[in-house]
Amino acid sequence: MDNTASVKQSAQQTAAAKKHPPGLYLLFFTEMWERFSYYGMRAILVLYLTTAFVSGGLGFSDATAMSIYGFFTGAVYFTPMVGGWLSDRFLGRRLAITIGGITMAVANLVLFANQSRWAFYTGLVLLIVGNGFFKPNISTLVGELYAPDDRRRDGAFTIFYMGINIGAFFSPLVVGYLSDNLFKTTVDGVVVSGFRYGFLAASIGMIIGQLIFNLFGSRYLGEIGKKPTGKPVANNTGAIEKKPLTKKEKQRTTVIFILAAFVVFFWAGFEQAGSSLTLYTDRFIDRNVFGFTIPTAWFQSLNPLFIVILAPILASLWLKLSYTKKGDFKIPSKMGFGMVLLGLGYMVLLLAVLKTGSDADNIVVKANVMIITLTYLLHTIGELLLSPVGLSLVSKIAPVKLASLLMGVWLASTGVANILAGQLASLTQSLGYLEIFGVIGGMAIVLGLVLLAISKKLVKMMD
Repeated sequence: MDNTASVKQSAQQTAAAKKHPPGLYLLFFTEMWERFSYYGMRAILVLYLTTAFVSGGLGFSDATAMSIYGFFTGAVYFTPMVGGWLSDRFLGRRLAITIGGITMAVANLVLFANQSRWAFYTGLVLLIVGNGFFKPNISTLVGELYAPDDRRRDGAFTIFYMGINIGAFFSPLVVGYLSDNLFKTTVDGVVVSGFRYGFLAASIGMIIGQLIFNLFGSRYLGEIGKKPTGKPVANNTGAIEKKPLTKKEKQRTTVIFILAAFVVFFWAGFEQAGSSLTLYTDRFIDRNVFGFTIPTAWFQSLNPLFIVILAPILASLWLKLSYTKKGDFKIPSKMGFGMVLLGLGYMVLLLAVLKTGSDADNIVVKANVMIITLTYLLHTIGELLLSPVGLSLVSKIAPVKLASLLMGVWLASTGVANILAGQLASLTQSLGYLEIFGVIGGMAIVLGLVLLAISKKLVKMMD
C-alpha cells in the first residue's frame, strides 16, 4: 500500500509539474484586455482623425493624420525603456502595471468625453505614458513565474501570445460595430460616426483588465513583481566589476544591430495596416458582402485571427524540421523569407490599385475584398517568420550584461519603423498608392533576398 501511495503521489507531482501556474492565466487575461484597449483605439484612430468634425471626427488632413498615427505607434515603443527602468529601480513591476493601466483607461475616457483637438492630444500623451509603464513589465512577470531551465517557459509565452492576439482580434470588431453601426446617427442629413463610443469601449476593457489583475494578483502571483529588482549591487570592495566584451560577444552584438536594421524596414511596411491600408480599405475596397457593409475597423482583426490560426501550424513545422537531417531554417533565413512575404503582399495589393487608382473623389470601380484579405494573410505569415524568432534571438545571443539594453534597442527599432511608416503613409496622398505601395513592396523583397544571401555569414557570427 505504501509503495502504491508513493507511486500515486509521484504521478500527481509529475502531472502538476506539467501544468502552468494560475498566475499565467491571470497575466493572460490582464494582457488580453490591455490589447483589447490598444488595438480598439488603434483601429479607429486614423478614421477619427480624418473624418470631418460635423461627422464625429477631428477633420485633419490625410497626410497629417497618418503622421500622427506613425508618431503615436512609434512612441509607444520608446517609453517602455523609461518605464522599465523606473519599475526596475523604484516601483516594482506590479505597481508599474497598475499605474500604466489606470493611465491608459483615463486616456481613453478623455477621448470619449470631449471631441476636440486638445482632448485628443491629452489622451494620446496619456496613452503613450501609460503604455510605457505597462508594456515592459507584463511579459517579464510571465518569465518570473518559471525557473530559467523550466521546460514550460516556451509554452507559457505561447499561451501569453495567444492572449495578446485574442484581445487584438475582438477589439476592432467591437469598436468598429459601435462606431460604424450601433452609435452611427444622422443629424440634419449629416452622418455622424460614433467614434467616441469606441474609445469608451477601449477604456472599459482596460478597467476590466486592471480589476482582474489587482483583485487576484496577491492570490495567484504571491510576492512576484512587488519589489524593484534592478538596483545596482556592489561587490565586497564597494565597486561593480566591469569586464570587456569578448570577440564572440561583439560579433553577436553586431548581428543584433544588423538584423534590427532590416527589421526597421519590415515594420515600416507592416504598420501601414493602421494608416494607409486602413484609408485605402475604407475608400477603395468593396466592403459590401451579402448586403452587409463590413466596418473598416474590422479588417484590423484579420492579422490576429490569422496569427491564432497559423502560429500553432508554424510551430509544429519548425519542430518537425528540427528532427530532419538538414534541421530547421536558421533565424536570419526565416526573417529573410518574412520580408519577401511582406513584399509579395504589396504586389498583390498593387493589382487592386491598378484597378481603382488613387483618387478617392473619382472612383470608377472598387476592388474585391479578397485582395486586401490576401494581403493581410501574406503579411501575417511574414510577421510570424520574423517577429517571434527575432525576440528569441536577442534573448539568446545578447551578452548578459547588455541583454536589457539590446532588447530595448530591438524594441526601439520598431518605434523608429512606426515613425517611418507614418511618413511613408502620408506620401500616399501626394505621390499615390501605386508608387508608395510599389516602393515598399519592391524594397521588402530586395532586402529579404539580401538577408537570405548573408544568412550563412550571420549564423557563423552568432555561433
